[in-house]
Amino acid sequence: MLWVERAQYEHDQFVARMREHGVEVFYLQDLLGEALAASDPARQRVIELAASEYTVGVSLVDAVRDVLDKLPPPELARHLIGGLTVAEAGLDLGPLRQSSLPAAALDDESAFVLPPLPNSLFTRDSSCWIYGGVSVNPMFWPARRLEAYNVAAVYRAHPMFADARFDYWYPELGDDGRFQVEDFGRATLEGGDVQPIGNGTVLIGLSERSSARMIEQVARALFAAGAAERVIAVVMTKDRAHMHLDTVLTMLDRDAVTVYPKVIEQVRAISLRPGSSPGRFHVTRERDLLSAMADALGVGRLRVVETGGDAYQQEREQWDDGNNVVALSPGVVVAYERNEHTNAKMRAFGIEVITIEGFELGKGAAAATA
Repeated sequence: MLWVERAQYEHDQFVARMREHGVEVFYLQDLLGEALAASDPARQRVIELAASEYTVGVSLVDAVRDVLDKLPPPELARHLIGGLTVAEAGLDLGPLRQSSLPAAALDDESAFVLPPLPNSLFTRDSSCWIYGGVSVNPMFWPARRLEAYNVAAVYRAHPMFADARFDYWYPELGDDGRFQVEDFGRATLEGGDVQPIGNGTVLIGLSERSSARMIEQVARALFAAGAAERVIAVVMTKDRAHMHLDTVLTMLDRDAVTVYPKVIEQVRAISLRPGSSPGRFHVTRERDLLSAMADALGVGRLRVVETGGDAYQQEREQWDDGNNVVALSPGVVVAYERNEHTNAKMRAFGIEVITIEGFELGKGAAAATA
């Protein structure tokens, strides 16, 4: 179980370290509340999507929407992320159980009538920014897809974004300014697999969570706008221990990368470049990932920092996100302090490593499934 108060403390320390290095930090819940306050159409649309016949049931949809519609924007944002219990909604289960199957199945007033979105903790998954544009992602697990509606409301309605000029790599916007989302079937994408590495190149992990079909969708949009010249698809094994590319490989500097060798030695790299016509690609199977990255970046050879320690320590530090660092600027990264061996190796390569606690924050990964 997650010790919530401790996780909040650790997150506050993470934010403090970023701000000390000139990073401007925004909170999703605050942005969502401000977007809902700024746009009534966005507010109504998010309510319709969050409380639909498919999320709360045919018999409860009107009642739940009515409750949400009466909430002030900050409180509405809190419930769109944190869920809504029967007690919080003020619903009387007695009469409802006579006409509603979902209500009849609820145990008591502490039950959620609108399920929470705990994986909103992983804000890098629901959307990702790539070279001046954003992809609002259709995520792998159905339980996570409502997260994308919240970030979409921020991008479309928040004053900071509404008048800004940027591209949408996925989905497209219609003439009325609404997202044009068709049935994406099994074509899924999560931001943890997406890494713009510079020089017009993007790495995208072809993993359990991100499919070749959606990688092609994003690549087509990037190439059509001239925003990228090359997408390197990293064909990964479907292993719960490394669900996203950024859990086994991240950039440390313009020519330096940290990797978990046990996985990276097994992956395959396939480069996509613009083809002869829109939606067509020139596809190249690369010799290996690291040489493909070096070629794309125009460096002779990448400096590679492998997960530190002996075989057992490497496995433990990879599981503890030793390779999942955040670069604040080239050569300056934030890492969990518990990964002592990997952090020491990064420092030996001249990387400035800012450490934070993360024993409780790291537990969030255990919840990032269905």
